[in-house]
Amino acid sequence: MQKPQHTADYGGKLRLSTRLGLYLRRPELLVFLPALSLIAFWAGGEGAMMITALGLPVLFAFAGAFRDGDKTDFRLPDSLGGLALRPHITKFLDGILRDVSVTGKSTTCFVIQFDDADVLLDRHGRAVQTEVLARSAERLCAALREGDTVARLEGGGFAIALAPMRRMDLEGMIQVATRLQAALASPISIDAARIYVSCSIGFCLGPKSPLPTGASLLDAAQVAADDAGRNGPGAIRAYTSGMARKRADRDAFRSELELALDEGHIRPHFQPQICTDTGAISGFEALARWHHAERGLIPPAEFLPAIEEAGLSERLGEVILYHALAALVHWDKAGLHVPNVGVNFSSAELRNPRLAEKLKWELDRFDLTPDRLCVEILETVIAETDNDVIVHNISALAKLGCGIDLDDFGTGHASITNIRRFAVRRIKIDRSFVTKVDEDREQQKLVSGILSLAERMGLETLAEGVETKGEHAMLAQLGCGHVQGFLFGRPMPFDATQSWILEQHAHRSALPMIGSRTR
Repeated sequence: MQKPQHTADYGGKLRLSTRLGLYLRRPELLVFLPALSLIAFWAGGEGAMMITALGLPVLFAFAGAFRDGDKTDFRLPDSLGGLALRPHITKFLDGILRDVSVTGKSTTCFVIQFDDADVLLDRHGRAVQTEVLARSAERLCAALREGDTVARLEGGGFAIALAPMRRMDLEGMIQVATRLQAALASPISIDAARIYVSCSIGFCLGPKSPLPTGASLLDAAQVAADDAGRNGPGAIRAYTSGMARKRADRDAFRSELELALDEGHIRPHFQPQICTDTGAISGFEALARWHHAERGLIPPAEFLPAIEEAGLSERLGEVILYHALAALVHWDKAGLHVPNVGVNFSSAELRNPRLAEKLKWELDRFDLTPDRLCVEILETVIAETDNDVIVHNISALAKLGCGIDLDDFGTGHASITNIRRFAVRRIKIDRSFVTKVDEDREQQKLVSGILSLAERMGLETLAEGVETKGEHAMLAQLGCGHVQGFLFGRPMPFDATQSWILEQHAHRSALPMIGSRTR
Protein backbone atom coordinates (compact mmCIF):
# COMPACT_ATOMS: atom_id res chain seq x y z
CA MET A 1 0.00 0.00 0.00
CA GLN A 2 1.36 3.39 -0.93
CA LYS A 3 2.03 5.60 2.06
CA PRO A 4 0.20 8.94 2.15
CA GLN A 5 2.67 11.72 1.37
CA HIS A 6 2.00 13.95 4.37
CA THR A 7 2.10 11.02 6.76
CA ALA A 8 5.35 9.70 5.32
CA ASP A 9 6.97 13.15 5.42
CA TYR A 10 5.96 13.53 9.04
CA GLY A 11 7.35 10.10 9.88
CA GLY A 12 10.64 10.69 8.05
CA LYS A 13 11.29 14.01 9.75
CA LEU A 14 10.40 12.55 13.10
CA ARG A 15 12.75 9.59 12.64
CA LEU A 16 15.64 11.84 11.52
CA SER A 17 15.19 14.27 14.38
CA THR A 18 14.82 11.49 16.91
CA ARG A 19 17.89 9.55 15.79
CA LEU A 20 20.10 12.66 15.73
CA GLY A 21 18.77 13.62 19.13
CA LEU A 22 19.54 10.20 20.56
CA TYR A 23 23.15 10.31 19.31
CA LEU A 24 23.83 13.97 20.08
CA ARG A 25 22.43 13.72 23.60
CA ARG A 26 25.22 11.35 24.55
CA PRO A 27 27.24 12.89 27.41
CA GLU A 28 30.59 11.97 25.86
CA LEU A 29 29.91 14.18 22.83
CA LEU A 30 29.04 17.16 25.02
CA VAL A 31 32.22 16.65 27.01
CA PHE A 32 34.35 16.71 23.83
CA LEU A 33 32.77 19.87 22.42
CA PRO A 34 35.73 22.11 23.49
CA ALA A 35 38.17 19.55 22.08
CA LEU A 36 36.34 19.52 18.77
CA SER A 37 36.57 23.31 18.57
CA LEU A 38 40.33 23.19 19.27
CA ILE A 39 40.85 20.53 16.58
CA ALA A 40 38.93 22.73 14.13
CA PHE A 41 41.24 25.67 15.00
CA TRP A 42 44.36 23.59 14.33
CA ALA A 43 42.94 22.23 11.10
CA GLY A 44 41.36 25.33 9.61
CA GLY A 45 42.26 28.34 11.68
CA GLU A 46 40.11 30.76 13.58
CA GLY A 47 37.23 30.66 11.06
CA ALA A 48 36.86 26.88 11.34
CA MET A 49 36.93 27.13 15.13
CA MET A 50 34.14 29.74 15.13
CA ILE A 51 31.99 27.65 12.78
CA THR A 52 32.44 24.56 14.94
CA ALA A 53 31.86 26.37 18.24
CA LEU A 54 28.67 28.03 16.97
CA GLY A 55 27.44 25.34 14.59
CA LEU A 56 27.49 22.32 16.90
CA PRO A 57 25.14 23.87 19.52
CA VAL A 58 22.74 24.78 16.69
CA LEU A 59 22.92 21.17 15.45
CA PHE A 60 22.25 19.92 18.99
CA ALA A 61 19.24 22.20 19.27
CA PHE A 62 17.89 21.07 15.90
CA ALA A 63 18.18 17.43 16.99
CA GLY A 64 16.33 18.12 20.26
CA ALA A 65 19.31 17.59 22.53
CA PHE A 66 18.22 20.33 24.93
CA ARG A 67 14.57 19.24 25.33
CA ASP A 68 13.65 18.10 28.81
CA GLY A 69 11.94 14.79 29.32
CA ASP A 70 11.74 13.88 25.62
CA LYS A 71 13.29 10.44 25.80
CA THR A 72 10.72 8.33 23.94
CA ASP A 73 11.96 6.34 20.98
CA PHE A 74 9.25 7.21 18.45
CA ARG A 75 9.36 4.32 16.03
CA LEU A 76 6.63 4.25 13.42
CA PRO A 77 4.91 0.94 12.72
CA ASP A 78 5.52 -0.87 9.47
CA SER A 79 1.82 -1.72 8.96
CA LEU A 80 -1.13 0.54 8.14
CA GLY A 81 0.88 2.76 5.84
CA GLY A 82 3.33 4.04 8.43
CA LEU A 83 0.70 5.94 10.39
CA ALA A 84 1.68 7.78 13.52
CA LEU A 85 0.79 6.41 16.96
CA ARG A 86 -0.65 8.10 20.04
CA PRO A 87 2.71 9.57 21.23
CA HIS A 88 3.35 11.13 17.82
CA ILE A 89 0.01 12.86 17.49
CA THR A 90 0.07 14.16 21.07
CA LYS A 91 3.52 15.61 20.39
CA PHE A 92 2.22 17.20 17.19
CA LEU A 93 -0.73 18.70 19.08
CA ASP A 94 1.57 19.88 21.90
CA GLY A 95 3.58 21.94 19.44
CA ILE A 96 0.52 23.65 17.96
CA LEU A 97 -1.04 24.42 21.34
CA ARG A 98 2.24 25.68 22.72
CA ASP A 99 2.67 28.19 19.88
CA VAL A 100 -0.94 29.33 19.55
CA SER A 101 -0.27 32.61 21.42
CA VAL A 102 2.48 33.45 18.94
CA THR A 103 0.99 32.17 15.68
CA GLY A 104 -2.66 32.79 16.40
CA LYS A 105 -3.36 29.37 14.86
CA SER A 106 -5.00 26.42 16.62
CA THR A 107 -6.08 22.88 15.72
CA THR A 108 -8.89 20.38 16.14
CA CYS A 109 -8.52 16.74 17.08
CA PHE A 110 -10.88 14.07 15.73
CA VAL A 111 -11.28 10.49 16.96
CA ILE A 112 -12.92 7.98 14.60
CA GLN A 113 -14.40 4.75 15.93
CA PHE A 114 -15.94 2.07 13.72
CA ASP A 115 -19.50 1.01 14.48
CA ASP A 116 -19.98 -2.69 15.20
CA ALA A 117 -16.24 -3.38 15.08
CA ASP A 118 -16.73 -6.60 17.05
CA VAL A 119 -19.22 -7.83 14.44
CA LEU A 120 -16.66 -7.24 11.68
CA LEU A 121 -14.09 -9.24 13.63
CA ASP A 122 -16.51 -12.06 14.42
CA ARG A 123 -17.75 -12.43 10.85
CA HIS A 124 -14.55 -11.96 8.85
CA GLY A 125 -11.59 -12.50 11.17
CA ARG A 126 -8.49 -10.58 12.16
CA ALA A 127 -6.83 -10.48 8.72
CA VAL A 128 -9.85 -8.88 7.06
CA GLN A 129 -10.21 -6.41 9.94
CA THR A 130 -6.59 -5.32 9.47
CA GLU A 131 -7.12 -4.89 5.73
CA VAL A 132 -10.26 -2.82 6.33
CA LEU A 133 -8.31 -0.56 8.69
CA ALA A 134 -5.54 -0.16 6.13
CA ARG A 135 -7.95 0.75 3.33
CA SER A 136 -9.79 3.13 5.65
CA ALA A 137 -6.51 4.83 6.57
CA GLU A 138 -5.79 5.43 2.88
CA ARG A 139 -9.21 6.99 2.38
CA LEU A 140 -8.91 9.22 5.43
CA CYS A 141 -5.51 10.49 4.32
CA ALA A 142 -6.84 11.20 0.82
CA ALA A 143 -9.71 13.25 2.30
CA LEU A 144 -7.39 15.47 4.37
CA ARG A 145 -5.09 18.37 3.56
CA GLU A 146 -1.33 18.43 3.35
CA GLY A 147 -0.05 18.89 6.90
CA ASP A 148 -2.92 17.11 8.68
CA THR A 149 -1.75 14.13 10.71
CA VAL A 150 -3.43 10.71 11.03
CA ALA A 151 -2.62 8.27 13.83
CA ARG A 152 -4.02 4.87 14.63
CA LEU A 153 -5.25 4.22 18.13
CA GLU A 154 -5.41 1.12 20.24
CA GLY A 155 -8.53 -0.91 19.52
CA GLY A 156 -8.84 -0.10 15.83
CA GLY A 157 -9.75 3.61 15.76
CA PHE A 158 -8.00 6.63 14.27
CA ALA A 159 -7.07 10.07 15.56
CA ILE A 160 -6.66 13.08 13.27
CA ALA A 161 -4.97 16.37 14.11
CA LEU A 162 -5.63 19.21 11.70
CA ALA A 163 -2.77 21.42 10.60
CA PRO A 164 -2.77 24.84 12.34
CA MET A 165 -5.54 27.18 11.21
CA ARG A 166 -6.55 30.70 12.24
CA ARG A 167 -10.29 30.11 12.23
CA MET A 168 -11.94 26.92 13.42
CA ASP A 169 -15.65 26.90 14.23
CA LEU A 170 -18.10 24.20 15.21
CA GLU A 171 -20.00 24.20 11.92
CA GLY A 172 -16.83 23.86 9.88
CA MET A 173 -15.57 20.94 11.96
CA ILE A 174 -18.91 19.14 11.64
CA GLN A 175 -18.50 19.46 7.87
CA VAL A 176 -15.02 17.96 8.14
CA ALA A 177 -16.40 15.05 10.18
CA THR A 178 -19.15 14.50 7.61
CA ARG A 179 -16.54 14.44 4.84
CA LEU A 180 -14.53 11.82 6.74
CA GLN A 181 -17.63 9.66 7.17
CA ALA A 182 -18.37 9.97 3.45
CA ALA A 183 -14.81 8.89 2.63
CA LEU A 184 -15.38 5.63 4.52
CA ALA A 185 -18.92 4.97 3.26
CA SER A 186 -18.08 3.22 -0.02
CA PRO A 187 -17.88 -0.58 0.22
CA ILE A 188 -14.47 -2.20 0.60
CA SER A 189 -13.86 -5.21 -1.67
CA ILE A 190 -11.79 -7.97 -0.08
CA ASP A 191 -11.62 -11.49 -1.55
CA ALA A 192 -14.76 -10.96 -3.64
CA ALA A 193 -16.69 -9.76 -0.58
CA ARG A 194 -18.07 -6.22 -0.32
CA ILE A 195 -17.75 -4.93 3.22
CA TYR A 196 -19.59 -1.82 4.37
CA VAL A 197 -18.34 0.07 7.41
CA SER A 198 -19.67 3.10 9.21
CA CYS A 199 -18.06 5.22 11.87
CA SER A 200 -18.94 7.51 14.72
CA ILE A 201 -16.77 10.59 15.20
CA GLY A 202 -15.99 12.79 18.16
CA PHE A 203 -13.90 15.93 18.03
CA CYS A 204 -12.65 18.73 20.22
CA LEU A 205 -11.67 22.23 19.13
CA GLY A 206 -8.28 23.29 20.44
CA PRO A 207 -9.63 26.18 22.55
CA LYS A 208 -12.16 23.80 24.16
CA SER A 209 -9.48 21.40 25.45
CA PRO A 210 -9.63 21.03 29.25
CA LEU A 211 -5.86 21.62 29.39
CA PRO A 212 -3.56 23.18 26.75
CA THR A 213 -1.80 19.89 26.06
CA GLY A 214 -1.95 17.37 23.25
CA ALA A 215 -2.86 14.53 25.59
CA SER A 216 -5.78 16.49 27.06
CA LEU A 217 -7.07 17.47 23.61
CA LEU A 218 -6.89 13.89 22.35
CA ASP A 219 -8.59 12.59 25.48
CA ALA A 220 -11.41 15.13 25.06
CA ALA A 221 -11.92 13.99 21.45
CA GLN A 222 -12.00 10.39 22.70
CA VAL A 223 -14.69 11.29 25.25
CA ALA A 224 -16.76 12.85 22.44
CA ALA A 225 -16.22 9.77 20.25
CA ASP A 226 -17.39 7.47 23.04
CA ASP A 227 -20.53 9.57 23.38
CA ALA A 228 -21.06 9.41 19.61
CA GLY A 229 -20.64 5.63 19.69
CA ARG A 230 -23.39 5.31 22.29
CA ASN A 231 -25.72 7.33 20.06
CA GLY A 232 -24.64 5.76 16.76
CA PRO A 233 -24.26 4.36 14.31
CA GLY A 234 -22.89 7.25 12.29
CA ALA A 235 -23.18 9.88 15.03
CA ILE A 236 -21.00 12.99 15.34
CA ARG A 237 -20.35 14.68 18.67
CA ALA A 238 -18.36 17.76 19.67
CA TYR A 239 -16.72 17.75 23.09
CA THR A 240 -18.37 19.65 25.92
CA SER A 241 -17.30 19.82 29.55
CA GLY A 242 -20.45 17.95 30.59
CA MET A 243 -19.28 14.87 28.67
CA ALA A 244 -16.26 14.48 30.93
CA ARG A 245 -18.48 14.55 33.99
CA LYS A 246 -20.80 11.96 32.45
CA ARG A 247 -17.87 9.69 31.67
CA ALA A 248 -16.59 10.07 35.22
CA ASP A 249 -20.06 9.13 36.47
CA ARG A 250 -20.11 6.08 34.17
CA ASP A 251 -16.66 5.02 35.34
CA ALA A 252 -17.79 5.36 38.94
CA PHE A 253 -20.96 3.39 38.15
CA ARG A 254 -18.87 0.65 36.52
CA SER A 255 -16.76 0.40 39.67
CA GLU A 256 -19.95 0.17 41.71
CA LEU A 257 -21.26 -2.60 39.45
CA GLU A 258 -18.01 -4.56 39.73
CA LEU A 259 -18.14 -4.25 43.51
CA ALA A 260 -21.79 -5.35 43.57
CA LEU A 261 -20.96 -8.45 41.50
CA ASP A 262 -17.95 -9.32 43.64
CA GLU A 263 -19.73 -8.86 46.97
CA GLY A 264 -22.95 -10.66 46.02
CA HIS A 265 -25.26 -7.64 45.87
CA ILE A 266 -26.32 -8.67 42.36
CA ARG A 267 -27.88 -12.11 42.51
CA PRO A 268 -30.83 -13.95 40.98
CA HIS A 269 -34.46 -13.86 41.92
CA PHE A 270 -36.41 -16.92 40.85
CA GLN A 271 -39.73 -16.86 38.99
CA PRO A 272 -41.71 -20.12 38.85
CA GLN A 273 -42.92 -21.88 35.72
CA ILE A 274 -46.06 -24.02 35.88
CA CYS A 275 -47.26 -26.97 33.78
CA THR A 276 -50.76 -26.23 32.44
CA ASP A 277 -51.77 -29.90 32.34
CA THR A 278 -50.92 -30.80 35.94
CA GLY A 279 -50.37 -27.53 37.79
CA ALA A 280 -46.95 -28.84 38.92
CA ILE A 281 -43.82 -26.74 39.05
CA SER A 282 -41.90 -27.30 35.80
CA GLY A 283 -38.98 -25.04 36.64
CA PHE A 284 -37.73 -21.63 37.71
CA GLU A 285 -36.14 -18.84 35.72
CA ALA A 286 -33.19 -17.05 37.33
CA LEU A 287 -33.47 -13.27 36.82
CA ALA A 288 -30.76 -10.82 37.91
CA ARG A 289 -31.64 -8.29 40.62
CA TRP A 290 -29.47 -5.72 42.37
CA HIS A 291 -29.85 -5.33 46.13
CA HIS A 292 -28.42 -1.83 46.61
CA ALA A 293 -27.43 -0.78 50.11
CA GLU A 294 -28.99 2.69 49.76
CA ARG A 295 -31.51 2.48 46.91
CA GLY A 296 -32.97 -0.91 47.77
CA LEU A 297 -33.95 -3.32 45.00
CA ILE A 298 -32.94 -1.94 41.60
CA PRO A 299 -34.92 -3.35 38.64
CA PRO A 300 -32.94 -4.93 35.79
CA ALA A 301 -33.97 -2.28 33.25
CA GLU A 302 -31.87 0.24 35.21
CA PHE A 303 -28.62 -1.69 35.46
CA LEU A 304 -28.52 -4.40 32.76
CA PRO A 305 -27.77 -1.88 29.96
CA ALA A 306 -24.94 -0.50 32.10
CA ILE A 307 -23.65 -4.05 32.66
CA GLU A 308 -23.51 -4.62 28.90
CA GLU A 309 -21.94 -1.22 28.18
CA ALA A 310 -19.29 -1.83 30.84
CA GLY A 311 -18.38 -5.20 29.32
CA LEU A 312 -19.48 -7.09 32.44
CA SER A 313 -22.05 -9.39 30.81
CA GLU A 314 -19.88 -12.49 31.15
CA ARG A 315 -19.14 -11.74 34.78
CA LEU A 316 -22.86 -11.30 35.48
CA GLY A 317 -23.57 -14.58 33.69
CA GLU A 318 -21.07 -16.40 35.90
CA VAL A 319 -22.70 -15.02 39.05
CA ILE A 320 -26.25 -15.91 37.99
CA LEU A 321 -25.24 -19.39 36.81
CA TYR A 322 -23.46 -20.16 40.09
CA HIS A 323 -26.46 -19.15 42.22
CA ALA A 324 -28.91 -20.95 39.91
CA LEU A 325 -27.05 -24.26 40.13
CA ALA A 326 -26.56 -23.82 43.87
CA ALA A 327 -30.33 -23.30 44.20
CA LEU A 328 -31.01 -26.62 42.43
CA VAL A 329 -28.71 -28.42 44.87
CA HIS A 330 -30.44 -26.82 47.88
CA TRP A 331 -33.90 -27.73 46.58
CA ASP A 332 -32.79 -31.30 45.97
CA LYS A 333 -31.40 -31.61 49.49
CA ALA A 334 -34.65 -30.23 50.90
CA GLY A 335 -36.63 -32.86 48.99
CA LEU A 336 -38.33 -30.26 46.77
CA HIS A 337 -38.83 -31.35 43.19
CA VAL A 338 -37.73 -28.62 40.76
CA PRO A 339 -36.97 -30.17 37.35
CA ASN A 340 -34.72 -27.41 36.03
CA VAL A 341 -33.68 -23.79 36.21
CA GLY A 342 -33.42 -21.39 33.28
CA VAL A 343 -30.52 -18.94 32.89
CA ASN A 344 -30.33 -16.20 30.27
CA PHE A 345 -27.16 -16.12 28.17
CA SER A 346 -26.01 -12.89 26.52
CA SER A 347 -24.34 -12.57 23.13
CA ALA A 348 -21.04 -11.86 24.87
CA GLU A 349 -21.24 -15.18 26.74
CA LEU A 350 -22.25 -17.07 23.61
CA ARG A 351 -19.16 -15.75 21.81
CA ASN A 352 -16.86 -17.47 24.31
CA PRO A 353 -15.27 -20.40 22.39
CA ARG A 354 -14.96 -22.42 25.62
CA LEU A 355 -18.54 -21.91 26.80
CA ALA A 356 -19.59 -25.59 26.55
CA GLU A 357 -16.48 -26.72 28.40
CA LYS A 358 -17.07 -24.08 31.07
CA LEU A 359 -20.71 -25.12 31.60
CA LYS A 360 -19.81 -28.79 31.81
CA TRP A 361 -17.25 -27.99 34.50
CA GLU A 362 -19.84 -26.02 36.48
CA LEU A 363 -22.42 -28.80 36.23
CA ASP A 364 -19.87 -31.40 37.35
CA ARG A 365 -18.86 -29.11 40.19
CA PHE A 366 -22.43 -29.19 41.53
CA ASP A 367 -22.96 -32.85 40.55
CA LEU A 368 -25.92 -31.97 38.32
CA THR A 369 -26.91 -33.49 34.99
CA PRO A 370 -27.06 -31.11 31.97
CA ASP A 371 -30.84 -31.53 31.57
CA ARG A 372 -31.32 -29.60 34.83
CA LEU A 373 -30.10 -26.42 33.09
CA CYS A 374 -32.15 -24.50 30.51
CA VAL A 375 -30.06 -22.13 28.39
CA GLU A 376 -32.32 -19.21 27.49
CA ILE A 377 -31.33 -17.32 24.32
CA LEU A 378 -33.14 -14.28 22.93
CA GLU A 379 -34.83 -14.85 19.61
CA THR A 380 -33.11 -11.73 18.28
CA VAL A 381 -29.72 -13.40 18.83
CA ILE A 382 -30.70 -16.49 16.86
CA ALA A 383 -32.45 -14.46 14.14
CA GLU A 384 -29.53 -12.11 13.50
CA THR A 385 -26.38 -14.11 14.19
CA ASP A 386 -23.97 -15.25 11.50
CA ASN A 387 -21.28 -15.90 14.09
CA ASP A 388 -19.83 -19.38 13.70
CA VAL A 389 -18.72 -19.44 17.36
CA ILE A 390 -22.28 -18.77 18.58
CA VAL A 391 -23.67 -21.42 16.26
CA HIS A 392 -21.08 -23.94 17.46
CA ASN A 393 -21.68 -23.11 21.12
CA ILE A 394 -25.44 -23.50 21.00
CA SER A 395 -25.07 -26.79 19.14
CA ALA A 396 -22.49 -27.99 21.67
CA LEU A 397 -24.78 -27.09 24.60
CA ALA A 398 -27.65 -29.00 23.01
CA LYS A 399 -25.41 -32.04 22.48
CA LEU A 400 -24.27 -31.75 26.08
CA GLY A 401 -27.88 -32.23 27.11
CA CYS A 402 -28.86 -28.71 28.19
CA GLY A 403 -32.31 -27.51 27.17
CA ILE A 404 -32.28 -24.65 24.63
CA ASP A 405 -35.11 -22.17 25.22
CA LEU A 406 -35.86 -19.53 22.58
CA ASP A 407 -36.80 -16.48 24.65
CA ASP A 408 -39.23 -13.68 23.63
CA PHE A 409 -40.45 -15.68 20.64
CA GLY A 410 -42.30 -13.54 18.10
CA THR A 411 -40.10 -10.44 18.49
CA GLY A 412 -37.00 -11.42 16.51
CA HIS A 413 -38.31 -13.09 13.32
CA ALA A 414 -36.34 -16.30 13.74
CA SER A 415 -36.85 -18.60 10.77
CA ILE A 416 -37.93 -22.24 11.01
CA THR A 417 -34.52 -23.16 9.60
CA ASN A 418 -32.79 -21.37 12.47
CA ILE A 419 -35.02 -23.05 15.05
CA ARG A 420 -33.97 -26.43 13.70
CA ARG A 421 -30.37 -25.34 13.21
CA PHE A 422 -29.97 -24.34 16.86
CA ALA A 423 -31.68 -27.48 18.24
CA VAL A 424 -34.26 -25.41 20.12
CA ARG A 425 -36.20 -27.51 22.66
CA ARG A 426 -38.80 -24.96 23.78
CA ILE A 427 -40.09 -21.59 22.62
CA LYS A 428 -41.14 -18.94 25.12
CA ILE A 429 -44.01 -16.88 23.72
CA ASP A 430 -43.45 -13.18 24.35
CA ARG A 431 -45.80 -11.49 26.79
CA SER A 432 -46.97 -9.07 24.07
CA PHE A 433 -48.91 -12.01 22.54
CA VAL A 434 -50.21 -13.20 25.91
CA THR A 435 -51.77 -9.98 27.21
CA LYS A 436 -55.60 -10.08 26.86
CA VAL A 437 -55.41 -13.38 24.98
CA ASP A 438 -58.65 -14.42 26.68
CA GLU A 439 -60.48 -11.33 25.35
CA ASP A 440 -58.83 -10.52 22.01
CA ARG A 441 -59.66 -12.86 19.14
CA GLU A 442 -56.68 -11.66 17.10
CA GLN A 443 -54.37 -12.51 19.97
CA GLN A 444 -55.92 -15.96 20.16
CA LYS A 445 -55.31 -16.52 16.45
CA LEU A 446 -51.67 -15.48 16.76
CA VAL A 447 -51.02 -17.68 19.78
CA SER A 448 -52.89 -20.60 18.23
CA GLY A 449 -50.73 -20.33 15.10
CA ILE A 450 -47.53 -20.31 17.16
CA LEU A 451 -48.66 -23.32 19.18
CA SER A 452 -49.65 -25.27 16.06
CA LEU A 453 -46.23 -24.60 14.53
CA ALA A 454 -44.49 -25.70 17.73
CA GLU A 455 -46.54 -28.88 17.96
CA ARG A 456 -45.73 -29.89 14.39
CA MET A 457 -42.02 -29.22 15.00
CA GLY A 458 -42.03 -31.21 18.24
CA LEU A 459 -41.25 -28.17 20.40
CA GLU A 460 -42.42 -27.46 23.92
CA THR A 461 -44.05 -24.10 24.63
CA LEU A 462 -44.12 -21.65 27.53
CA ALA A 463 -46.10 -18.40 27.68
CA GLU A 464 -44.53 -15.45 29.53
CA GLY A 465 -46.26 -12.63 31.36
CA VAL A 466 -49.43 -14.45 32.42
CA GLU A 467 -51.21 -12.17 34.90
CA THR A 468 -54.86 -13.26 34.99
CA LYS A 469 -56.74 -16.52 35.47
CA GLY A 470 -58.50 -15.89 32.17
CA GLU A 471 -55.21 -15.71 30.28
CA HIS A 472 -54.02 -18.89 31.99
CA ALA A 473 -57.22 -20.78 31.16
CA MET A 474 -57.19 -19.69 27.50
CA LEU A 475 -53.52 -20.62 27.04
CA ALA A 476 -54.18 -24.04 28.54
CA GLN A 477 -57.15 -24.58 26.21
CA LEU A 478 -55.09 -23.54 23.17
CA GLY A 479 -52.46 -26.11 24.08
CA CYS A 480 -49.63 -24.10 25.65
CA GLY A 481 -47.61 -26.52 27.79
CA HIS A 482 -46.19 -24.17 30.43
CA VAL A 483 -46.89 -20.69 31.80
CA GLN A 484 -44.97 -18.08 33.75
CA GLY A 485 -46.04 -14.74 35.19
CA PHE A 486 -47.22 -12.68 38.14
CA LEU A 487 -50.38 -14.79 38.45
CA PHE A 488 -48.25 -17.59 39.90
CA GLY A 489 -45.42 -15.68 41.49
CA ARG A 490 -43.21 -12.65 41.06
CA PRO A 491 -39.43 -13.14 40.87
CA MET A 492 -38.45 -13.90 44.48
CA PRO A 493 -35.15 -14.21 46.35
CA PHE A 494 -33.92 -17.74 46.93
CA ASP A 495 -34.77 -17.63 50.63
CA ALA A 496 -38.47 -17.22 49.74
CA THR A 497 -38.63 -20.06 47.22
CA GLN A 498 -38.88 -22.97 49.66
CA SER A 499 -42.01 -21.67 51.39
CA TRP A 500 -43.53 -20.80 48.00
CA ILE A 501 -42.89 -24.32 46.68
CA LEU A 502 -44.49 -25.90 49.74
CA GLU A 503 -47.49 -23.60 49.45
CA GLN A 504 -47.78 -24.40 45.74
CA HIS A 505 -47.89 -28.12 46.45
CA ALA A 506 -50.65 -27.53 48.99
CA HIS A 507 -52.79 -25.51 46.61
CA ARG A 508 -52.27 -27.34 43.33
CA SER A 509 -55.89 -28.36 43.17
CA ALA A 510 -56.94 -24.70 43.11
CA LEU A 511 -55.23 -24.06 39.77
CA PRO A 512 -57.36 -24.55 36.65
CA MET A 513 -56.39 -27.65 34.71
CA ILE A 514 -57.92 -28.04 31.30
CA GLY A 515 -57.99 -31.63 30.16
CA SER A 516 -59.02 -31.01 26.55
CA ARG A 517 -57.57 -28.57 24.06
CA THR A 518 -59.44 -26.52 21.52
CA ARG A 519 -58.09 -26.01 18.05
